[in-house]
Amino acid sequence: MIHLMIFLPLLGSLLLFAVPPRWREEVAGFFAALTLGIGLLIWRGGGSELFSVPWVPALGITYSVALDGVSLTLALVTAFMSFVAVLYAARRVSNPGTMLSLVLAMETGLIGIFAARDLVLFYVFFEDALLPALLMLAIYGKPGRMRALVKFAAYTLFGSLLMLLSIIGVKYYGGSPTFALADLVQNPVTGTAQTWLYLGFLAAMAVKLPLWPMHAWLPDFHEQNHDSGVPDVMGTLYKVGGYGIFRFGLTLFPDASEALRPILMGLAAFTALYAAWIAFRQTDWKRLLAYAGLSHMGFVGLGVFSLNETATIGAMYLLAFQNVYTGALFLSVGMLQERIGSLSTRVGGVMTQAGALGGMTMALWFASIAVPGLAGFIGEFSVLLGAFQVQPWITAVATLSAIAAAAYALTAFQTTFWQGRPLGSVRVWDVRGTEWLVLGLPLAVAVFFGVYSAPALNLIQPAVRGVLATLGGQ
Repeated sequence: MIHLMIFLPLLGSLLLFAVPPRWREEVAGFFAALTLGIGLLIWRGGGSELFSVPWVPALGITYSVALDGVSLTLALVTAFMSFVAVLYAARRVSNPGTMLSLVLAMETGLIGIFAARDLVLFYVFFEDALLPALLMLAIYGKPGRMRALVKFAAYTLFGSLLMLLSIIGVKYYGGSPTFALADLVQNPVTGTAQTWLYLGFLAAMAVKLPLWPMHAWLPDFHEQNHDSGVPDVMGTLYKVGGYGIFRFGLTLFPDASEALRPILMGLAAFTALYAAWIAFRQTDWKRLLAYAGLSHMGFVGLGVFSLNETATIGAMYLLAFQNVYTGALFLSVGMLQERIGSLSTRVGGVMTQAGALGGMTMALWFASIAVPGLAGFIGEFSVLLGAFQVQPWITAVATLSAIAAAAYALTAFQTTFWQGRPLGSVRVWDVRGTEWLVLGLPLAVAVFFGVYSAPALNLIQPAVRGVLATLGGQ
């Protein structure tokens, strides 16, 4: 079952090139829905146990996969938002076959990242998820996409090179027979070597999280991508850095994680506050959302680096559901652009003609700025509560970004939806057809897991305790 969930989207991606163009939307929707259904069956069955067989025995590489706890939560969210992205791309993008194929291919890479229990396999899926993102930007991007593409590729490839060196170093210095996580844990690297290898691994994850100063690719990536917001939805799913640090970083480099904890928590808090300040100055919706996402990832970093159980649970909760409401916000911005031909936050008066679009966008923003009763609140509150027990002053700095988030979100919303509509502006139509599902389904998830968090916490909590127990976390 787990192998179907990982590779079914890739099969669908390849089949799209073989079926007649008029059926491609239906085929893509079928594979995306089927992958989500399989994920729900795995969840109903209590997760998927470790499956491990030799892949390249001569090099010690195994095909080791499992879906439980945090990884199952993130895989389910990935499958859900990929289905939503397919729904919207089929309606919004002209000749969407290639776009749909890339979305499905990227879904396999992302689910594979969460399922991998072998460090080389993790690296392979990590790179597999990168290629569709590059192609979506190259094929569907705006006129300035080449500059964004070069910056994106330079950052990610540089990070990937450091991660590859760290992967080789972990096996070499630890003396593990394979790259399987279980074997690497049994043969740990110690001393100074562990610190240097952790720094190399951390640099790669910091690009994907992202953390300041490894974030510069992010605003251009979102700004230059297709107006629909579909590549941006997959981009929000791209934030696998937090998961990589949690699953492999803390487990393989426990001493270095504890030694560098204050520095890394400070860096994460600065990222959260810095990004929130920059977001306040943006007048382009996509750049604003990019910096808002960066600020939220600062919270994720703060939680993971604290090595505190409550904060780490909050970080994983935030990592999962931030993808839902931020992804839906990118799609609502795509709908706005389709109606008024602009991504400016200063258009004014949209609410008077598109009340449902304005209302659903506002509710998604409330989830993003952690209003109680919505999913964002559970994650951010847990991170702050746990991190405060470890580093109260650093946490106090990060808390300021929560206030700044309310300021930039409500200001942009007010100038777009409430402010007076300029005379002679085009008439804006309201939400219709599948758009109700595209925004309504993520909003329902944000509300449900804001009110009833137990199903997700029951998955996340044991996994976090298991990881922190290996390093004596608080």
